[in-house]
Amino acid sequence: MPTFNSLLTTTTLLVNGEKREITFRNADILLYVLRNQLGLTGAKPGCLNGDCGACTVQLDGAAQKSCLVLAVETIGKEILTVEGLNGTPIQGAFVEHFAFQCGYCTPGFIMNCQSLIENRPKPTDEEMTKWLESNICRCTGYLEIEKAIKSIITTES
Repeated sequence: MPTFNSLLTTTTLLVNGEKREITFRNADILLYVLRNQLGLTGAKPGCLNGDCGACTVQLDGAAQKSCLVLAVETIGKEILTVEGLNGTPIQGAFVEHFAFQCGYCTPGFIMNCQSLIENRPKPTDEEMTKWLESNICRCTGYLEIEKAIKSIITTES
């Protein structure tokens, strides 16, 4: 059971399948709790206002920008970060199709693509394009990312 006071919450969060005991300020965003307290640095700070998607994680299976979520809002939810994917096909597809350049946005894209594949196993091109609009890459085009997704969809058919 979480312990609350006016400034801090002490609770157990379920992160990447592990229960993690943690204390955080009630105003702390999930992104900073993951990075600074749990050492999970896959989610990246970018715009810090929900535009870029570099901080994307999954909450209860849905893609979510961790810069927009207070850590206290995740109590009782399952948090999945890129570190918890454990070699999923989309990770290999990103490498195989060179779906990255500098790599800063890559974990967020991988998490978003993983969520797409889980929630829309056979997305149309239009659905894929719309889904990918929530993440921004300034280094490369989205063609390689779309190829990576399509290779997973084709393989799993």
